[in-house]
Amino acid sequence: MPDWDDTDYSAVTGSYAAVRRADPVVAAQILDALGSARTVVNVGAGTGSYEPTDRHVVAVEPSAEMRKARPRTLPPALDGRADRLPFDDNAFEAALAVLTVHHWADLRAGLRELRRVACDRVVIMTADPEALERLWIPAYAPEFHEVERRRYPSLQELVSVLGGEVETRPLRIPFDCTDGFADAFYGRPEAMLDPQTRRAQSAWSFVPQPAQDRFVESLSGDLRSGAWDDRYGHLRTQPEFEGSMRLVIATDPGSRASRRVIPLSEYA
Repeated sequence: MPDWDDTDYSAVTGSYAAVRRADPVVAAQILDALGSARTVVNVGAGTGSYEPTDRHVVAVEPSAEMRKARPRTLPPALDGRADRLPFDDNAFEAALAVLTVHHWADLRAGLRELRRVACDRVVIMTADPEALERLWIPAYAPEFHEVERRRYPSLQELVSVLGGEVETRPLRIPFDCTDGFADAFYGRPEAMLDPQTRRAQSAWSFVPQPAQDRFVESLSGDLRSGAWDDRYGHLRTQPEFEGSMRLVIATDPGSRASRRVIPLSEYA
């Protein structure tokens, strides 16, 4: 099994900065999940997407390339890892982790550290590996799907380790989403033919080049013939999409009795 913490950020950072721009609809959902917390530690902060600007934020990021790519409008990120946060217990009201837990070498230690340093809540944006088949990409790149399915932790594992009161919410993704994760192109398949778009999605760095070439050839052919639209064309007119992305919100750190994942049916 590959080491998911071995993403070559020197190769992907340029594409990441160009393609992975914070989307306002997604940002609003993250801010809502953070509630009234005024102090936030952003762990695995990357280039700073979704860091709140209306509260005090300390960013932690182990990749030097990502730290250098942060915009000047944001404070510099500290060099640090999720499993060894250099902060006192309950130093922040909230801990935030956006599309990062699948990169952590020691997931459980990292989750425990989030709990330790946040006195009110932990907010994690991640993908549910059981929901990845909602996307059209697996039909064209099963290798990509297998990488994503294996490296994302299950929601139940996150809930179990975090403890306390844990809620999971499906993330609503707008059609014109500016953040170029895979779900964002649910109705814009042509964008996935761009190598820069794929480079900005770290899973592709674990997909062999011949498999990527087959993906481009198969998708290009189906777009020309209309086969993609015959099967997925309804997504082109769907203003929002709930795919694999989830918000996991852990509160009540003093109690570890409740460990229930709230099902999507409760949001209907």
